[in-house]
Amino acid sequence: MRLLHQDPSLGLLRLRLETPSDLWRIARLVRPGDRVGASTTRRDPEAPESTRAAERDRRRVFLVVRAEQVEFHGFGEPHVRISGPILEGPFDHGRHHTLDLAEGSEVTVTKEALSGGERALLEEGLAHRGEPILLVAAVDWGESTVVRLSGRVVQPVAELARTLPGKRFGGAGAETARADYREEVVRFLARLAPEAAAVILAGPGFFKEQVAQGLGELDPGQKGKIHIVATAESGSAGIHELLRSGRASEVLRGSVAAEEEDLVEQLVRALGGGRRAAVGAAEVVRAQEVGAVETLLVAEDRLADPGIRRLLDAARAARARLFIVSTHGEAGHRLAGLGGIAALLRFDWSPPERGSRADPPGGPAAPAAPP
Repeated sequence: MRLLHQDPSLGLLRLRLETPSDLWRIARLVRPGDRVGASTTRRDPEAPESTRAAERDRRRVFLVVRAEQVEFHGFGEPHVRISGPILEGPFDHGRHHTLDLAEGSEVTVTKEALSGGERALLEEGLAHRGEPILLVAAVDWGESTVVRLSGRVVQPVAELARTLPGKRFGGAGAETARADYREEVVRFLARLAPEAAAVILAGPGFFKEQVAQGLGELDPGQKGKIHIVATAESGSAGIHELLRSGRASEVLRGSVAAEEEDLVEQLVRALGGGRRAAVGAAEVVRAQEVGAVETLLVAEDRLADPGIRRLLDAARAARARLFIVSTHGEAGHRLAGLGGIAALLRFDWSPPERGSRADPPGGPAAPAAPP
């Protein structure tokens, strides 16, 4: 994400969205009521008869809409759709329009104020410009999952599943089936490897080594990209195990999706110790009051909660790190099971009465952030 212009007096940001992760971030940064502008196409009802038919039907214009609905689409070609009435533009004021944002789009966002969570998203995007594409495959005989990892976005690519006869009892037919499956996986990865900065092969047993060898023989230029990591599982379970295990931390350095998995795993381990984590808004508020919060994790679907927004503002003012967790991955599901908000702490602490972790009535009564 690139910040092209900022006018604090107007609350205006002009941004260039450079990666799929930036699209995910802008979909969380824009809230209903914000003014959002972008280049788009719309039928021109006032075009003179002399205008060519194609230009009269669809004309490229810059429109500003008041956001009413924001949708992030992460599958296929990632894009964001922001719908609402037109506020600024050459025609059709008041009528509804949908801005469709993709990689490379420039967008203006005007907000009354940035909350702590929104500032965290913006700063994360500016710090992770040019996020590399990583190809990750958790492979084993008959069960292989391939994903494309780019910053925040874990994009499923393929499930290569086959029923293979047992090697011991299948004879020559079993050997042929296994050789064909290995060839299928190798050739599939070879088609995708050139676009990736690294290829990570994970899984149990020795199948991953055979795939790495085949990939290197088929395309010697990819040998330097290949990294082999042992996991207990293959398939989608192996992907999640790899991301949260830290075993490929050097290769995954800079991947926000891997960091997300790692932070939630740290939280779960800290809960096992009992005194280095706070779970639920009520506990987090108490931990924040004594300055114990080091990293505050909040699920993206809780960002609109006014109480949570106040809590994030207070945590940011106290120099805690804020990390927004996507609800679509395994890390988000684990955090949701813990109430959608939790914190890793700077020192041992537990509330006086650690009972229910539910939010207090009316949401968390977070301390007001300093002006």
